[in-house]
Amino acid sequence: MQLSETSPYIGRFAPSPTGPLHFGSLVTAVASYLQARSKKGRWLLRIEDIDPPRQQKHAAELIVRTMENYGFEWYGSVIYQSKNYKSHKDALNLLIERSMAYPCICTRKDMANSKVGPLGAIYSGSCRNQRNASNNAYRILTNNKEVEFYDQIHGRYSQKLECESGDFIVLRRDGLIAYNLAVIVDDEIQGISEVVRGYDLLSSTPRQVWLQKLLNYNTPRYSHIPIITYKNGSKLSKLNGSTAISEIHITETIYSALKHLNQNPPKELASAPLLDVWSWAIKNWKIEKLIGKKAVILASQ
Repeated sequence: MQLSETSPYIGRFAPSPTGPLHFGSLVTAVASYLQARSKKGRWLLRIEDIDPPRQQKHAAELIVRTMENYGFEWYGSVIYQSKNYKSHKDALNLLIERSMAYPCICTRKDMANSKVGPLGAIYSGSCRNQRNASNNAYRILTNNKEVEFYDQIHGRYSQKLECESGDFIVLRRDGLIAYNLAVIVDDEIQGISEVVRGYDLLSSTPRQVWLQKLLNYNTPRYSHIPIITYKNGSKLSKLNGSTAISEIHITETIYSALKHLNQNPPKELASAPLLDVWSWAIKNWKIEKLIGKKAVILASQ
């Protein structure tokens, strides 16, 4: 069910604690924050700490402290996704009970010869009749009916999941709930009305919309902002060696984020008091300036 235009606005920023906040993540935080504040809505900070093997010690605390130093103001307490494990598992169990999810015994080796589509290896569905649930992953049943949604920046977007990705993982073999399931459960619990995040997650959204439909959840509005890339086209990320944002040159860094978001901030804003920077940004925020943009090359800092 799609949220109506009159629903109260609730947005969120949901970083994973795999390292300190880098510039690409800051740009996403700024965009989601300004979208919420410009609509006089609530903005939540959610730490997505459900993948311990990838997390760095103290990264969550560092991210929260950096957000505070940069003047972000979120509604309520910081939310930790790991605290919602029971709700994630309850959703999984409901899918299993309704025969919408099934155990999968396939290994990486089994998947090696799979067809490859735009979303990676396409699962063949070979375990659809599998009933041995002991220590196995779980996949969600898909079909070839178009799953579509309207993105505020990129317009109509759709996928036929069965032929483009196949049945996808909702519970990993190591017992961890997969991101696509956890994120839609949390968004539903927290009443998120719009998700503002990077373009790199656009292709994952139909899977999340599919899960929302199966669980009879609301589908938020989506806005996938352009990702920040190096000149060679690779995305700024911890994996690609992106460093932490400055804890000293805060207003200059926010100013740079606004420029990368095509908001055309006046030059004097780069040296203005932090409160003035946020005041200007909220008053002048226009997400429509990003329409059609998939990526922005990192300018010299």
